[in-house]
Amino acid sequence: MKAAILPALNSPLEVRNDVSLGDLGAGDVHVKIVSSGVCHSDVSAQNGTIPCGFPCVLGHEGAGIVQEIGDGVTGVQAGDHVILSFVPACQRCGPCLRGQSYLCARSMAVATAPHFVIDGNPVNGFTGLGTFAEELIITEDCLVKVTDDIPLDIVSLIGCGVTTGVGAAINTAQVSPGSSVVVFGCGGVGISAIQGARIAGAAEILAVDTVESKLEQAKHFGATHVCTPDALDQLKAEITAGEGFDYALECIGNPTTIRATFDAARRGGTAVVVGVGRLDENIQFNAFELFYTDKNLRGSMYGSSNVRTFMPKLLRLWKAGKLDLESMISQRIQLEEINDAFQAMQDGKVIRSVIDFS
Repeated sequence: MKAAILPALNSPLEVRNDVSLGDLGAGDVHVKIVSSGVCHSDVSAQNGTIPCGFPCVLGHEGAGIVQEIGDGVTGVQAGDHVILSFVPACQRCGPCLRGQSYLCARSMAVATAPHFVIDGNPVNGFTGLGTFAEELIITEDCLVKVTDDIPLDIVSLIGCGVTTGVGAAINTAQVSPGSSVVVFGCGGVGISAIQGARIAGAAEILAVDTVESKLEQAKHFGATHVCTPDALDQLKAEITAGEGFDYALECIGNPTTIRATFDAARRGGTAVVVGVGRLDENIQFNAFELFYTDKNLRGSMYGSSNVRTFMPKLLRLWKAGKLDLESMISQRIQLEEINDAFQAMQDGKVIRSVIDFS
């Protein structure tokens, strides 16, 4: 079958036709991928921000159709349409039982299980998935069944960016009606965070980005104000009378913008780090400001979402016309165009490219 392989750090992806699957084990499910979003986290794997082994089948935001199931699988059957979750929700480990399935203890084991075979050698899929392949094998714990009346290109976006961004606003930050919000970064996750803040009832939503065209797009998705970083202080003064925002969300993963996000939140406000940063990059805070400002500084893994309940809620919001997913798809591509799609994303030209495997 065909798949896009990351052969080494900082290398272009290679599309190969000779990739095969390993054995279908107990609890595993064989899925045919129909659509896969191209997410910035895949670029983060390519450049080393997110560690992964090499070679690796990239892709972690996808939807498809179940082909066959392994022994013990009860939640899905052949023919079912599914979202692929890059974090399992086993419902048995400590984090899952505490209501924090986005921290499922099985995550590392799933992420490192090799289900592909290349040149006779076992190979991992990124985060255990590898949706830049025509087919894959994954544990049942990473699948969320959906009704078959929803187009799978729409469904695929739920697999990462939308759940992460909307969840960061609604679940992690818990944006309240009538509040003020600032979102740093207007890529797929940032646009989703803006939509989440809008759905939660925020009165003012400021979108901050360095790319002017992305700011115009942000207005469509619910931003009431937009600016480049140099105008942030001015807009902060206009919107909040200089006090700072009730909620500030960072959707980039850069130390400079993480620090700016903390600074943008008001005293007693909430700053949420949604973007994935590098292991070797640090942010400095002094001991007094953490005490004196009384701000909530939080990370947000997968939008602090229980995928089994939150993903279906997102699709109901889409059906109700309250969550715009169609406009997030900037282009539909073939797998052979993956490197161009990576570049377009890094240049700020697209919100999401979606690979069509149908």
